[in-house]
Amino acid sequence: MDRNFPDTLSALRREKNISQRQAAAELGISQALLSHYENGAREPGLNFVCRACDYYGVTADYMLCRSNDPGGENVGIAKAFIGQIRTVLDRAESVLDQFNGEE
Repeated sequence: MDRNFPDTLSALRREKNISQRQAAAELGISQALLSHYENGAREPGLNFVCRACDYYGVTADYMLCRSNDPGGENVGIAKAFIGQIRTVLDRAESVLDQFNGEE
């Protein structure tokens, strides 16, 4: 892969169109520390990586440049499963409405 952690972290922030100061505040670190992470001067710990993944809505594999898929394969599977659950719930609600209407 052609990208690295600092570039990915910086690109995700720019995609959100927010300043380092705002991102740092929302991630619970100083702006100076975020700057160090984004320019590669320092490497973050696991807790920060997890917070950043949650904040930017990407997988750790994407953040750590192990994948080019920000959402990961499991996200698509999860969305399909949720769609199936919604279909079942809609059908159950329809049956319940019919049952309640027949009384």
